[in-house]
Formats: sequence, C-alpha cells, structure tokens
Amino acid sequence: RGASLWRYRELLPLHHDENIVTLGEGWTPLLKAHNLGLMLGHPNIYIKDERQGPTGSFKDRQAAIAISAMKEAGIKEAVVASTGNVAIAYSAYSARAGIKLWVFVTSSVPADKMREVALYGSEVIKVAGTYDEAKRVAAEFAASKNLFLDKGIKGIAAKEAMKTLAFEVAEQLGSIEAGQNPFMLNGSQHPWKAPDWYLQAVSGGLGPVGVMKGFAELKRLGLIAKLPKLGCFQSSGCAPMANSFHRGLAVAENVKEPRTDITTLATGAPGEAYEVLRELIVQHGGTIDAITDVAAFNALHLVAKMDGISVEPATAVTFAGLFKLIREGTILPHETVVLNCSGHTFPVEKHIIGEHYTRDMSLPDTGELAKANRSREEGLLTALEELDSRVQRITIVEDNLDAARLIRRILQAQGDFLIDEAHDGQTGLRLIQETRPNLVILDLMMPELDGFGVVEAMKADPTLKETPIIVITAKELTGDEKERLDGQIKALLQKGSFMDSDLLNDIQKALP
Repeated sequence: RGASLWRYRELLPLHHDENIVTLGEGWTPLLKAHNLGLMLGHPNIYIKDERQGPTGSFKDRQAAIAISAMKEAGIKEAVVASTGNVAIAYSAYSARAGIKLWVFVTSSVPADKMREVALYGSEVIKVAGTYDEAKRVAAEFAASKNLFLDKGIKGIAAKEAMKTLAFEVAEQLGSIEAGQNPFMLNGSQHPWKAPDWYLQAVSGGLGPVGVMKGFAELKRLGLIAKLPKLGCFQSSGCAPMANSFHRGLAVAENVKEPRTDITTLATGAPGEAYEVLRELIVQHGGTIDAITDVAAFNALHLVAKMDGISVEPATAVTFAGLFKLIREGTILPHETVVLNCSGHTFPVEKHIIGEHYTRDMSLPDTGELAKANRSREEGLLTALEELDSRVQRITIVEDNLDAARLIRRILQAQGDFLIDEAHDGQTGLRLIQETRPNLVILDLMMPELDGFGVVEAMKADPTLKETPIIVITAKELTGDEKERLDGQIKALLQKGSFMDSDLLNDIQKALP
C-alpha cells in the first residue's frame, strides 16, 4: 500500500476508486519531541506533523474524502463555511475535481488565507460577523441556490476522514515500539499501538471526534488494546466546551462573542460535538481545558526554538495544554503522548514574535574604494565587538550531553551569552578558574568530582566565591545536601520539571 490515507481504502466511505481525488494526503510524519521531552522530563512525546499535507493542515484529510464523495455523487457546485484551513483545503481539492466552490469566511480570517482560497478559483464571501453567523449565512445561501452544503461534523465524510489519523498514529507507534523506522511502510509486520494520550485543540470538535472513532474501530478489529485518554483545548477567549466541561454541563453553553486572536478556534456554538467528546472522556479519561492566547503564543515560540517545528496558533494551544497537564501531574512521565500538529504558522503573525527580532548594524560609507574596503572591514569588526559588549559569560557543567545541549539551546535562543561547556567536574572547575564566568550552571550528580565538590572549591577561591551558581539536579536534595550548597546558590531546578522561562528567569536574577 502507498504512503497516503488511501492505504486504508476499505475503511473509507467511497465505492469506486476512479472517484478518488488526491493530492498525496496522509501518512504524515510522527516525530519525537526530543528536546521538549528532555526539558519536561517526559521522553515519549510525539508530534503528528500534519503541516506536511498538500495545503499544510490536517484538513487535507477531510477535503480529500469529502470532495471525492462529492465527485462520486455527481456534485458540480458546493458551499462551505470555514475559519481558514478548511477553506484552503477544500478549494485545492475542488479545483482538482472540477467542482465550483463557494467559501464563506469571517472578516477575522487572515487576508493571506483569503487570497490563497481565491487563488484556487473559489468564490470568497467575507461575512462581517462570527463564524457561527458565517455558517448560518452559508446554509441560507446554499438552500436558496439549491447547492450542496458541506456540513462538517454532521456529515459522514468529515468524521470518516479524520479516523485515518488514528490509523496512522497506531501503525507508526507500533513501528517505533518494534524498533523500526516509522517513516517506512511496514504493513502488518508489527503490532499496532495506541498512545496513552491524544491531544488536540478544538473549535467545532470534528478532529478528535473522528480520531477517537478511528481508535475505536482499531480496537474492534483487535489491532489495539485500548483507546487513549483525550485532551482537548480551546482558547480561553472562546471556550464553550472547556467552560461547560468544568461546570459539569451535559450540553455546551454557547459563547456569543468570541474574543481571541486565534481565529481558527473561534467557534462559539460547538453543538453535538461537545456531547460526544464529553462522553469519550467519561469513558476513557481526559479533559477539556481553556488556554490563554498569551500562553499559546509563548508555547509556539518555545516549540520552534526547542525542536525546530513552527506550528499554527491552534497547535500552540495544544502544546500549552500539554505543558499545563504535565505541570499538574495529570500526564505522567512514563505515558506516551501524541499531539496533532494541525498546521503551519505561515506567515508568522506580528503579535506572535513582536517587532524587535533583529539587531541593526551600521557600516561606514566612504569615497575611495580601497579606503572604503579597509574602513568597511574595520567597521564590521567594531560593529561585531559592539554586539558582543553586552554578552555575559556562562559556564555549563553537566555530564549528560543531551541535557547540556538543551541548556545551551535555551540560552542561545533567548539571549546574548558566551557559553562554555564541560562534561565532568574536574574539567568544569578548571574551566571556571580559567575563564571567570559571570554565572555557572551546575549539575550535582557527576562521577569523581561532583557538583558539591565544585561548589566547595569555588567557595574556597576568593576570586570565585561570589560567582552565582544555578544548580540543576535530577533528585530531591536532603537537608544536609542543601546546607552544603548554602551561600552562592541562586536557584535550584529539578531536571525534567522546568520550562525554558524558569531557567531564564533565574539567570536574569543571578547575573550581576
């Protein structure tokens, strides 16, 4: 079978293969979040990278099945309402199928997304109102013109499409458990495996409803032993499901005026999806939580810096939800977690990264060419020296190479630091004595000369006894051990339980 969602053809609602409309959707990578896992102390965090779909989001699955079903039904013209990703995916697949598409979006959908929809030849109708109002207008338009209206979660094709994500996750996790390459197509040569947790941000709720349907089918087929616990997250500015869930309501109480910058999550009336998700959580465990836009944008920035993955704001809500559940102790360190990376943050929106992400460097402009070249070289060196003038020196002493690399990456991503690194206590102490850093980040548990010995040697040296130290340890310290560290220790962080912001806050406090 090929590397697409159509490898599960027999479980999908299409009668004839000649009606398949495909752009190569499905079989997206399942990536291990190595650095995030190391930072959080949770080694089994995986990202289902739906950015790799033909139009860059998990809605390509929905579009492939829905448009194929329209083609099979002989539909030539259709209507859809969208917060962005569905509009783009349906437009691309409709163009390929020769179906005229009317797309109803709200004015809050970014202009770049509207232009991409129009590029495919769709008719774009911008509604000055909420997404729920756009859906109502779209339905009235379709009825007045006697056109097919895509009903999203209320239709068959959309839910059936999303279950393919569960099929892929279970097949790929099984490969990983068997020590095989999850990117390769191994068929049924290994057992399939469901994660302990499946996490996704929700607006209307279609994604996790379809995904959990997929896991349920796999369990009925005997391919997995259990369904995962379900973590769903909404923007706190539009969180009808999360608010209703925590109030114990059986039916969601709608939000009339969404207040969030994350427009793809601005569904105020989730309808029956809430009831389905609530029942799944009652049966299998999990939660529905609200996440602030600020927390989401911080998570977006962190994921990009730590593991090189740039995600859309809705996915950032999922990552912020992951951090919340780990800090609360809801997700345990041994559990396997899969997050739906539902799309890409392109272009990067201004409120995510702000205005001050560059540093300006001026070069001299002189008349004569030779003099200009010489002056330009000197000016460049001067400018580079000026950039380094604010740099403070930090020494990392850590025998775990992965942990040392993670700390270095956090520092490099957040500030102008000159970083030295040693992987044992003896080498670290010599480096500290030679370089006289502004700050030492020190692991305690090292062979031969441990962190306690380094601290005591620094205390005995008049030139180093005032140097601030941040200690990172893998275990809880006893009272006697804390007493040995008393003095110049500015912070004590537990490995696997701190975020990059914790470390940086302590560094800012410790540096002179």
